[in-house]
Amino acid sequence: MALPSTLHHLDLHFSQADAGIDGEVSLKVARHPSESMERLWLRILAFAWKWREGLAFGPGLCEPDAPDLAAILPDGRTRVLVRVGKPEPKRIERDVNQNAGADVAVLFESPRRLEAFLAEAREGRFQRAMTADLAAADPSLLRELGSNEERRIRASVTLVADHLYVEAGGRTVDAPLHRPGS
Repeated sequence: MALPSTLHHLDLHFSQADAGIDGEVSLKVARHPSESMERLWLRILAFAWKWREGLAFGPGLCEPDAPDLAAILPDGRTRVLVRVGKPEPKRIERDVNQNAGADVAVLFESPRRLEAFLAEAREGRFQRAMTADLAAADPSLLRELGSNEERRIRASVTLVADHLYVEAGGRTVDAPLHRPGS
């Protein structure tokens, strides 16, 4: 018998200072039994980083081909498509090719994984994969956030000039959002 997903209640205040975006959401986020808290936090950070109207969490690890986050326009076209962790360049190339005009983005689990992705994309000649909006979270930030297994998450995420400031569980942590070449 398969283990059930763990439901986390998320109360999130997010701000993208450079874009003038400020919002709040309360929602339930399912965490697959094989998903770590660090990966759950990676999805939460990606939500705050790429938020647009209609952005929603995908089905998660139970459907590996589905994006981690997506916003779909009323006509069925994808507005925003986000993957987290360590997707393959071939998958991102396909996302870019199949979603013309969409903001396709990847938030990697570490700068090392981002660099490995870029090297693999260059080697495999996946040029369009490198046109996606690519960034990496700092592993120490993910470790700190993931150390708390609370099922109710109250957090504030602020992004200023590619720097993340996160308040959660009574703690405030910050780290850069790494970009290619930085």
